[in-house]
Amino acid sequence: MIMANQVKPSIPKGTRDFGPIEMAKRNYIFNTIKEVYALYGYQQIETPSMENLSTLMGKYGEEGDKLLFKILDSGNFLADVKGEELVNEEGNPFGSAKLAARICEKGLRYDLTVPFARFVTMHKEELCFPFKRYQIQPVWRADRPQKGRYREFFQCDADVVGSDSLLNEVELIQIIDEVYRRFGVRVCIKMNNRKILAGIAEVIGAPELLVDITVAIDKLDKIGLDGVNKELTEKGLTAEQLDKLQPIIKLSGSNDEKLSTIKQTLSQSEIGVKGVEELEWILANVIKLGGTECQLDIDLTLARGLNYYTGAIFEVKALDVEMGSINGGGRYDNLTGVFGMPGMSGVGISFGADRIYDVLNALDLYPKETLQTTQLLFVTFGQAEMDYALPLLGQLRKAGISAEIYPEAGAKMKKQMGYANQKQIPYVAVIGGDEIANGEVSLKNMITGEQKKVKCNEIISNLL
Repeated sequence: MIMANQVKPSIPKGTRDFGPIEMAKRNYIFNTIKEVYALYGYQQIETPSMENLSTLMGKYGEEGDKLLFKILDSGNFLADVKGEELVNEEGNPFGSAKLAARICEKGLRYDLTVPFARFVTMHKEELCFPFKRYQIQPVWRADRPQKGRYREFFQCDADVVGSDSLLNEVELIQIIDEVYRRFGVRVCIKMNNRKILAGIAEVIGAPELLVDITVAIDKLDKIGLDGVNKELTEKGLTAEQLDKLQPIIKLSGSNDEKLSTIKQTLSQSEIGVKGVEELEWILANVIKLGGTECQLDIDLTLARGLNYYTGAIFEVKALDVEMGSINGGGRYDNLTGVFGMPGMSGVGISFGADRIYDVLNALDLYPKETLQTTQLLFVTFGQAEMDYALPLLGQLRKAGISAEIYPEAGAKMKKQMGYANQKQIPYVAVIGGDEIANGEVSLKNMITGEQKKVKCNEIISNLL
C-alpha cells in the first residue's frame, strides 16, 4: 500500500528500463557490432553525454535545435540575470530560446556526429589519418515519444575521416554485410549517390529544386507515385519536367541495367555521370573483396540526409520483417568545417540498435547462450553442505564456468530449485549428506530432467 505522502516512482516519457534479459540481448547486438568494427581496423572512442550548447546549436537546423535537451546551469544560475533581461519591451517573458541562452550553457548530445567532429578538431594532432572510429553511446532528442521513437536511444556509428577513397564505402558495405550475416538476418542495402540526384535535377531543368525533388521521391514507398507527382507539382515542377522525371522514378532492372540507363540519361550532366561512375566503382570492388551475402540494390529514390551527404548514400532494410530502415549512412564533405578545420571529408554508417533488437525478437534469432548468465547452481541442505560446495564453486569459476550457490544455507529445496528455474539455469548440483560422504554431487539437467551422481573432479568435464 502506497502512503499518501509517497510518490509512485516513474521514468521520463520516451525513456526505458532494461532488465537482465533485455540487456543480454542488447549486449549481444553491441558486442557483435563492436567485433566487426574492430575486424576492419576501427577504433572506439567515447565523448561526454553533454556538450557545450555552442557546439550543438545551429548544426541540426531550426527544427533540430528545438529538439535539443538543454541543461540548466548549476548553482544560483539567476544571480547575475537582471529582471529586465527576462522580459521584452512589452514586459512579456522572452521565449524559451532566449531564456535558455541565459540559464543554460550545456546540452545533451543530439547525435554522435557533431561530437565526433568536435573531437577530431580538438585532437587532430594526436590522431592518425585516415582516422577510423566507432562509437556506441546513447543520444537524446526532445521529440514526441511514439512507437519505435524514444527520447533516449543508442547509436552505433562508424566513420572514416581524412580520406576521399571510395574503398572506404566498399568496406562499410562489407561491414554491414558481415554484421547481419552474424545476426542471421537477410537484408537489402539500398544505394544511391547525391551526385546522381543533382544530375537528375539538372537534366530535367530544375537544379534549384534539387532538395524538393529528392524529398518528394524519397516518400515514394509511403505516398505512391501519384502522391509524389502531386507534391512535385505543388513545389513548382512543370508538366514537362515531371514527364522527364517519370522514367527515372520508375527505373527497374538489375544494378548494371539501372546504371547503364541512368548513365545515358545523365550523359549531359558532368556531376551526374560522376555519381554513376562512383557507384560502378563501389559495386565492382565489393566483388573484388569477396562480394556480399546481402542484396545490393541501386535505388534512385533514396535521398536520406540530402543536405548532409555529398556522395554515396546507404540505407538498409530487413527482408523478412516489416520494419523501417535499420541502418543508414553515406559520404559527406567538410565534417569539421563548422569548427574551423575545413576540408575533412569522410564517410560513415550507423546501426539502429533498437530496430535491430526488434528484428531479432521478431525472427527469434538470439542465440540461447547469450541469454544464459549462470550455467550451474549449487543447492545445499545446510551449513556443512555449503562448506563442502564453496571450494567446488571456486574451481568452476576459475575454469571459466559461470556458477552460483544459493546464499541461504538450509533454505527449502523448493525455493532453491524455483530460483534456478526462474533464472533459467540449465544445471543444478544438489549436495546432501550422502554426496559429502562419497565425494560427489547430484548433477541435474534442468532442461531434460536427467540426474546423475558425479565425482567432484568430474563436474567441469560434464558441463563443457
